[in-house]
Amino acid sequence: MIEGQDPFAKFQGVIHSLEEIREIIGEPPPPVIAKVMDHIDSVSRAIIEKSPFIVMASATPDAYPDISPKGDPAGFVKVLDEKYLAIPDRPGNKRVDTFGNLLQNPYLAILFMIPGKGETLRITGETRIVRDQTLRESMAIDGRVPDFAIVMHVERILIHCPKCVLRAKLWQPEQWPDSSATAGIAEAMIAHARLDTTPQELEAMAVREGLTRLY
Repeated sequence: MIEGQDPFAKFQGVIHSLEEIREIIGEPPPPVIAKVMDHIDSVSRAIIEKSPFIVMASATPDAYPDISPKGDPAGFVKVLDEKYLAIPDRPGNKRVDTFGNLLQNPYLAILFMIPGKGETLRITGETRIVRDQTLRESMAIDGRVPDFAIVMHVERILIHCPKCVLRAKLWQPEQWPDSSATAGIAEAMIAHARLDTTPQELEAMAVREGLTRLY
């Protein structure tokens, strides 16, 4: 982008205020506002304990956003009490983007999903990255204890309506698009990083570096 040049200048009708949006869609009904809570109740806890997949959103101090998916057996996010939950950190690609963000800006948003269920759960709060031995041992799988855990102090929690899941037909296999022509991780990395290697060589490197280990 050229400094001082608006990259969205070619688009008409760019919105600049919430008031402009409200003029078009109106105000939300009172129950939609009232459903926001500041603690984990029995309804929310049941969803967390059945969720095998979450998406976490963090940001740098200057508000540049990032998202990270996490998955494990259902209930891998541990509810400690009505104000605290903990997320185990399993082996990944060692980028630790989320950790880097949280160390500078400790706020995290989480979307909980349950296969087959349309409703999702959104939770936001302040976090710390911890090495608490007792906590980490309580989240071990196959005898492997996670090196770290993210502990969140819950500040905002709300159930999200199922419309987006219904529109996407997310849990209807017969409606899934054919993804056979899309790249796998090795092919994508070679293309995006412009690597002079083969998928087989890259996969062998991942095994050597321990990047394919689940726990």
